[in-house]
Amino acid sequence: MSRIQNAFKNGKAFIPFITAGDPDLDTTEKLIYAMEKAGADLIELGVPFSDPTAEGPVIQEANERALANGCTTDKLFDMMEKVRKNTEIPIVYLTYLNPIYAYGKEKFMKKCQECGVDGLIIPDLPYEEKDELSDVCKKYGIDMISLITPTSQERVTMIAKEAEGFVYCVSSLGVTGVRTEIKTDISEMISLVKDATDAPCAVGFGIAVPEQAVEMAKVADGAIVGSAIVKIIAEHGKNSEKPVADYVKKMKDAIKML
Repeated sequence: MSRIQNAFKNGKAFIPFITAGDPDLDTTEKLIYAMEKAGADLIELGVPFSDPTAEGPVIQEANERALANGCTTDKLFDMMEKVRKNTEIPIVYLTYLNPIYAYGKEKFMKKCQECGVDGLIIPDLPYEEKDELSDVCKKYGIDMISLITPTSQERVTMIAKEAEGFVYCVSSLGVTGVRTEIKTDISEMISLVKDATDAPCAVGFGIAVPEQAVEMAKVADGAIVGSAIVKIIAEHGKNSEKPVADYVKKMKDAIKML
């Protein structure tokens, strides 16, 4: 069983996202351990990039801070090597095509394998073009996580059939960010996914409070939260370990009884 599969074996999974290098990589490393201890089942790490098109202002600003503070792809890989000596929690990178190609796709995937990165989420990689990377991902054992959006509809089955790791179901149209209300019929989308694949599915985009996490986790296998956590880090900087851990614990406690 892969590390990603392990994340979903003990009930509903809570998946926090943070931008690597915000405010610095030492803090990122500490946050990984703190979130795991607080109950996180899988962690998404955003690879800092100057043009993260799927992200709202909160995560865009985190990318800018990380880049300004000198975070590079190589430094992030170095941090991952240290992390893997201390934890087996599943970790996936959220990145864009440009950083992968700028680094060299073969070299990037090889480093992912060597450092223990379990999967990749690539928001600007269309399903029709996934063959650009699928072979090299398979070569190095890196899962390409499928993104399914509310506009996918008839495409849901097609995308889900080839899912690896888990399916990332996007709850809302537009970019990432906290939302007061999620109006998408998630249950219908999840049902289509479940008919097409045995891979677990988790819902992200817009989830910020326990009630939203519970609502999503009732129909999915997990809940993903990014902007709400990145906001905490923006506020507390290098002292964000405890407030982030407290938030993760609150969210995990809310869904673990489902």
